[in-house]
Amino acid sequence: MKIVQFLEHHHIKLNPFSQEDASTDHVFSQHCVTGVHHPGWDKIYGHPEHPSTSVVFGEKGSGKTALRIQMRNELREFNRTNSDKRSFIIEYDDFNPYLDNFRERMHGRNRQPEKMLRKWRLWDHMDAILVLGVTKLTDRILNAKNESDPASSISNDALQGLSKNERRDLLLLAAFYDRSFDESPIRRWSALRRKLKYNTLTSWKQITIGALVTAIVLGFSFWQDLFPNYLKWIIIAIVAGWAPLLWKQFRLAWWSWDVSRQIRVIDRLPNSLRRILGRFPGQDILGQPIPSRNRSDDRYELLGKFQSVLKTLGFQHIVVLMDRVDEPHLINGSAERMKDLVWPMFDNKFLKHPGFGFKMLLPADMAPYLQKQGRDFYEKSRLDKQNLILSLAWSGQSLYDMTSDRIKACSEDPNNPATVQDLFDESASRDMLVDTFSRLRVPRHLFKFLHRLMLDHCSKYTDDEPNWKIGRDTVQTTLALYLKDLESFDRGAGTI
Repeated sequence: MKIVQFLEHHHIKLNPFSQEDASTDHVFSQHCVTGVHHPGWDKIYGHPEHPSTSVVFGEKGSGKTALRIQMRNELREFNRTNSDKRSFIIEYDDFNPYLDNFRERMHGRNRQPEKMLRKWRLWDHMDAILVLGVTKLTDRILNAKNESDPASSISNDALQGLSKNERRDLLLLAAFYDRSFDESPIRRWSALRRKLKYNTLTSWKQITIGALVTAIVLGFSFWQDLFPNYLKWIIIAIVAGWAPLLWKQFRLAWWSWDVSRQIRVIDRLPNSLRRILGRFPGQDILGQPIPSRNRSDDRYELLGKFQSVLKTLGFQHIVVLMDRVDEPHLINGSAERMKDLVWPMFDNKFLKHPGFGFKMLLPADMAPYLQKQGRDFYEKSRLDKQNLILSLAWSGQSLYDMTSDRIKACSEDPNNPATVQDLFDESASRDMLVDTFSRLRVPRHLFKFLHRLMLDHCSKYTDDEPNWKIGRDTVQTTLALYLKDLESFDRGAGTI
């Protein structure tokens, strides 16, 4: 007897429990993303008109990625229906490129993951978030990629509403943080400059002065026949004419070198950055914040400029969805390494930055470290104001409801769907199933268990003599074996 036959008998067209990861779960993405929510959804998501920060700790399989997908989709839907109150969504969930670039800046023993991560600071997170945000915004403006979210598109009329200073700010942000492998940085920046219609003619002033002085000196020298007696003075006059350009290029090269050293999460080549900065009129970048020091002050100023540009383009807020902290290869599931990576973000000034909402979906392995922190940590982080959820727990009733919703979504007739109880005989009562589900703790273990349960049940019967109801004894036997495997998994001594 096969599982597909068992499901077809109950008029269920898809296996509701075959997938374990929300990012690849077609049942969740197509049928359950809008209807099935964790009981703490309202506190985690908040209200899209006033995004807030939430810090959530959940064990593996508790639904953190599902929460991220649901929040992203809810925000997109809100953006679609409220074009004047949109939120700019940044998904901060792939740390590998930033950690790899960060590691390249280390030397010797500091390249070891444990020592490297201890040197990670708040401004490195700010740089990574700006890289994601600025690159996404640049892609939208240039229409560089097919957009899956039409509500985040940017019209030409909105671009025309940017002031001269905002155009400069966006180009300055792109110079530092735009990261694309589709074309060279200078070509992409030039395309953005043309799209914004930003005038850079005055950036050629020093070259014009140098060329003009050279032409006048050489012309006068030939006219007065000053060669070769006054060659030294001719050379001095020509060099003096080019001195403003040489000084400008030296200063830009110095800035570019500092910036390339201090932005440690991407590989920004100093020469490319110097060429881009050289396109700005000198008076436009003097006094502007440049991320060239080990501090967060400049980054806060740049975040403010980014927000100002976004508001003019119709985005009132920025929402950062942080997830998959345990997956980078340099983290490798280590709670200590995760702590070193995430802890710098626990700064109330950062988490409560006006116009920002951070949704931090963190592994439960990190939660015990909170109990070991001193008074200074709690004063700085003010976790009591961050909508903290220490455990993304699921009750047996919640898991039962989730199971019902998934079976309903996969039923052939939505008006007369199958139910959980249809799969079990009279010996397996609803209360017994709720109690069983509660011992599985999280959705991933629930799905694994139910798939294994159907497999165990079907293996006991043949196609000629099928049994379309799962009995209590089968539930208890499969549960005992699964809980034993789960205990080994929790100890790190096995898998499920």
